[in-house]
Amino acid sequence: MPAEAPLTPLAARRLSREASIQSFGPAARALNEDWGVQWDMHQVQRWSQALGRSVVVERNRQVLQMEQGHHPPAPANEDQLLVIEVDGGRVQMRDKDEETDSRWREDKVAAISTYLPGDGAEQQPKQLVTTYQATMGDVAQFEPLVRLEAEKRGLRQADQVLVIADGGNWIDPLVERQFRSYVRISDWYHASEHLWDCARAVHGQDQNGTKARARTMENLLWKGKVDKVIEILDEHSRKLGPPQPQDGPAHPRRILAQNVGYFRTHRGHMDYPSYRKRGWPIGSGVVEAGVKQFNKRVKGTDQFWHRPGLEPILALRALWLSQDERWDRYWNARPAYAQAA
Repeated sequence: MPAEAPLTPLAARRLSREASIQSFGPAARALNEDWGVQWDMHQVQRWSQALGRSVVVERNRQVLQMEQGHHPPAPANEDQLLVIEVDGGRVQMRDKDEETDSRWREDKVAAISTYLPGDGAEQQPKQLVTTYQATMGDVAQFEPLVRLEAEKRGLRQADQVLVIADGGNWIDPLVERQFRSYVRISDWYHASEHLWDCARAVHGQDQNGTKARARTMENLLWKGKVDKVIEILDEHSRKLGPPQPQDGPAHPRRILAQNVGYFRTHRGHMDYPSYRKRGWPIGSGVVEAGVKQFNKRVKGTDQFWHRPGLEPILALRALWLSQDERWDRYWNARPAYAQAA
């Protein structure tokens, strides 16, 4: 049957659910078992991608409205704390990139969460509701999706907005363009990993020296003494000298020089004692977990994608994973027997 064939509301919803949580073969098997039909994986693929395109069309319509000045309505309840996180995953495509000769591409994921702040002591911040957006588009296409999702979640109404992210090469410009007026926090765990990389660059195979150096710098960073951390790294970097053209990315000179730049760039985003005192989260674990959830569906040694077929599945997956009941609202509002886009 063609993808344009209309399905009953129940069939469209159930098929979209199965395709959003597992690959097309197991999805077809589950539907055949439940309904006594004989659909093959290719039929489920055609239908689910067509249904997912409807989600993409609606998403793009909302982006266009926002860019024309028609912002989404405010949520019913204003939240104390809204946290924005972005990151990237990896997906295997059918075609190879002409520049890298690799099939792997990056899917971009945004996680927007509401929190109850902690008390700055024993009570930790409590994550409430998280919603997602994901795309295979470039940064220019991803940015308005992140902004739209943040506004739908209460960006303009929240008492406090945080942006937590690592220093990825496309993340910093995105945050600067879209959220520069809000508090930016460098993900603590990525910052800590940078310190361990530097300690290994300094001490090489000396594991005890590496561990001692890393823990000393971690302790300084935890206490907010970023300038002292930069001073230590800069001293070691100057001893080794600047990176040379023949130095690879793992060479100690290059690691130290790059991390001196990293900590200088983000020193204003590393006031961890102040963040903890306010009861704020300091890690981007929510979006990292979200990336894994998307990877669970679209990443695998036996999964190869064309972008036109992958984007609808990412849209369905984001709809399914979001915790604000948007999956129910979407299907309850969809006209009966509506054809897929």
